[in-house]
Amino acid sequence: MAVIQYVWLQPNVACSPERMHMLLWKSFLIAFSVLLPLINPLGSALVFLGLAGEAPPAVYRSLARKVAINNVIFLAIIEVLGAAILNFFGISLPIVQLSGGIVIAAMGWAVLNERDARANSKNKEEETEVRDESRKQYLEQGAFYPFTFPITSGPGTLVALLTLTAHISNRDMSRDILAHVGVFLAVLVLSVLVYFCYAYAPKITRIISPSTAHGILRVVAFILLCIGVQIAWNGLAALIVTLFKPGNL
Repeated sequence: MAVIQYVWLQPNVACSPERMHMLLWKSFLIAFSVLLPLINPLGSALVFLGLAGEAPPAVYRSLARKVAINNVIFLAIIEVLGAAILNFFGISLPIVQLSGGIVIAAMGWAVLNERDARANSKNKEEETEVRDESRKQYLEQGAFYPFTFPITSGPGTLVALLTLTAHISNRDMSRDILAHVGVFLAVLVLSVLVYFCYAYAPKITRIISPSTAHGILRVVAFILLCIGVQIAWNGLAALIVTLFKPGNL
């Protein structure tokens, strides 16, 4: 994240239209490169598929659309109000990392230990349209939690976004707005990628054999577990450091 500190233009330098465009696209590229491995649309689609299970293609498309829209709204709110919300409740970034990392690790553990969805495939084929509609309603109830948060945009994404917005705030108004627009465009593009990966997750897995897809899902779930542990450890380590500050001894 240290590189983020050097990408914004100096506040006392007059901005030409070319520099303003450069700031916009620079903020977009930095935000996109930082958030892409965290949101990871393709990898998250495999986790999404494992949690959603067997469902008609129309259900996947409908649910993917809801998740993508939720993701845009959710991250836009965090971008604009995230720092103010944390300050209002007195919550520090290490606490967000620790608690959020535990949630991510728990989700990864659940997927890692979930039974193969193919075990119930024969029974699924015998379900009626009424049951399919019930399944659709059940899945859409989880459009925000857990499919949007923390599967698509987890605590790591929130911390990264909060870090980005912290470095583009408190500057010249026009530059501040342009930088925020650049970050929002990155969120929008990533959410479009999320829609296509989630909507066609079953087709993506059909490209490879079921056993390979099952194995990849378990590997992704394990990586998700490791990411959660890593995020939680980063938060815990930051909290431990504060205990040994001179003023706290």
